[in-house]
Amino acid sequence: MVLMFLNGGGMRGGPLHEQLQGAPLCCVARSAPKYHYFSVGDRFPAMHAGGSGSVVGEVYDLPLVVLREHLVPAEPPELELGVIELEDGAACLATVLRSSFVDSEDLTDITAVGDWRAYLASR
Repeated sequence: MVLMFLNGGGMRGGPLHEQLQGAPLCCVARSAPKYHYFSVGDRFPAMHAGGSGSVVGEVYDLPLVVLREHLVPAEPPELELGVIELEDGAACLATVLRSSFVDSEDLTDITAVGDWRAYLASR
C-alpha cells in the first residue's frame, strides 16, 4: 500500500477514477507551495517542482498492484511517478511532469489556480 496524491482525472468523478479499483480516499489535501502546475493541452494537469504554488488533490491508500496494473498504464507519456511534499510536510507519491516536457508548447501555467477542477470550470 502506498499513499498516492491525485490532482487530475484520477480524482472522484474524473475519467481515470475507475483505475483506482475502489481504493479508499484518505483525505483531500494540498501540496506544499513549491510546485509549478500546468494544463497539458487542456487534457490533464501536471505538477513540476521548482515553483511556489500549492496544488489541490486527493490522497488515496493505493495497493501497489493497482498502481502497477491500472493507474500507471493509464497515465499519459508526459507524466512519471515522483514523490511530492504535502502541505503538512508528509511525503506522497504522485504523477509529475517529466523534465523533458517542461518546455513543451502544450503547457499552460495554471499555478495561480492550483486546482484542476476549478481550472476546467473557468474555461
